[in-house]
Amino acid sequence: MEPRPPAWPLLCLLLLCPPSCPGVGAQKYRDFKLQQSQGPVVMTTGETLTLNCTVSGSGPIGAVRWLKGWGSGNRNFYEEKGSSSSRVTRADNESNTDFTIRIRDVHLEDASTYYCVKFHKVNNSEEVFKRGEGTKVLVHARPSEPVMSGPSRRAVPGQSVPFTCSAAGFFPRDIQVKWLKNSVSVRAEPPNITPELSSSSYNMSSTIQVVLREDDVRSELTCEVQHITLGSPLRRTYALRQALRVPPSVSVVAAPPGAVEVNKTVNFTCHVRGFYPGPVTVTWLENGTETNMENTTELTETSQGLFELKSTVTVQAGEEKNGSRFTCRVVHEDQEPISSTGTLRIAAPAQWGPSDSYTGDNKNLLIYVAVGVVCTVLALLVIAILYLIRTKQNKGKSSPSARLHEPEKSSGTTTTQESDPNNLTYADLNFAKEKKSIRRIIELSQQSEYACIQGSSGSSSSSSSQPPASSDNLTYADLDMVHLSKAPRRPPPRPEESSSEYASVQIQRQ
Repeated sequence: MEPRPPAWPLLCLLLLCPPSCPGVGAQKYRDFKLQQSQGPVVMTTGETLTLNCTVSGSGPIGAVRWLKGWGSGNRNFYEEKGSSSSRVTRADNESNTDFTIRIRDVHLEDASTYYCVKFHKVNNSEEVFKRGEGTKVLVHARPSEPVMSGPSRRAVPGQSVPFTCSAAGFFPRDIQVKWLKNSVSVRAEPPNITPELSSSSYNMSSTIQVVLREDDVRSELTCEVQHITLGSPLRRTYALRQALRVPPSVSVVAAPPGAVEVNKTVNFTCHVRGFYPGPVTVTWLENGTETNMENTTELTETSQGLFELKSTVTVQAGEEKNGSRFTCRVVHEDQEPISSTGTLRIAAPAQWGPSDSYTGDNKNLLIYVAVGVVCTVLALLVIAILYLIRTKQNKGKSSPSARLHEPEKSSGTTTTQESDPNNLTYADLNFAKEKKSIRRIIELSQQSEYACIQGSSGSSSSSSSQPPASSDNLTYADLDMVHLSKAPRRPPPRPEESSSEYASVQIQRQ
């Protein structure tokens, strides 16, 4: 008898044979079939994965299990007695033919190839009797909701500031980021993509520089993220007002303007215009010292989204406050205080009348009247000066002589004159220039009917020509009396002495 070959090589051949390879069991259970869905399955994290597996016909005694992977790296993923994960459940626990399982909340780590395997017992051990073709599962990870961040501190208009948009935990790696300002596309650099250390997903970060403007109070910056796992882009919007600070302009206005009367009230109003954000602190100082004066504050918002504020203090215009400076100091977010100053001016009272009893219109009227009076006085003064100048000019043209009515004819004269009221005697009024001799005077008197009016009575002369010491003797002539006689003026003798001054004076007879 020929010896039989050992049985163990056949057993090894059966174990190494693939499921399609017919073996001892396959020959015995020809009607047994195992069906597993084909083709890869693409899942997204968080979804529920369904793996289908059904058997038919009679088969050996043994369990049906799901294995993750094949070869040395496989592991038991699910079996009838239970699962290694609470996320995995059997679709129908009572069925002996349907071994479909469901995996809830799929993770990226769930990506693999899954096999449905029928085992049978051989010599108190389990061996693979039949397995499916395997189902390849691809898991994609949806990116997280974008997160936007701006500068750590507010920036003023004209300053360039960075904004960042980030997303994490996505797979596969390809991702697109788009920036928009007020729905208008803004150019940006490609995003920075890095693998996540704790899993097979990726993280993304995209940064853009934006130059802020004053009208960006109502502007919005949008980050759009597009990925294969998304039906529509993920969007995140950032209000630029969160990063914007518009400094205010400050001015102080007094009402009424200019100088005011004593004991009147003056309103100093601080106008704080065009600022953002709204919180602002207003402080009043008098001559550099902070005051506790009561003030009214009104905050309003403009159509551009900026703010305006008015703060008013009322001041009693006392004389001691003349020249006082009232300063409005404004403190806005993240900036040095801004100040503006108004000065209180006290008007000096009018010198010619009580100023407190007049209104503004009466004051103006009094000013006009005063100007008119001054102009009138000046005009009269000019007229008087012109009149005096004209009078002196007329006197310069006439003979400087005095016309005298002789009270009675001298008894010592030899020349006889008719008694005529119009007869005139000229008096030589030369007092200080030279002293005429008595003889010269007599000769002049005899020839020209001149009478000498001596400035002093101490001079002596002959008895025939010396004027009598009576009330008719004149020692001065009033030169302001001009031509009182109606008689025709007799011309003075020619040539006249250059040293003589004559005045025509009317003398009444006694």
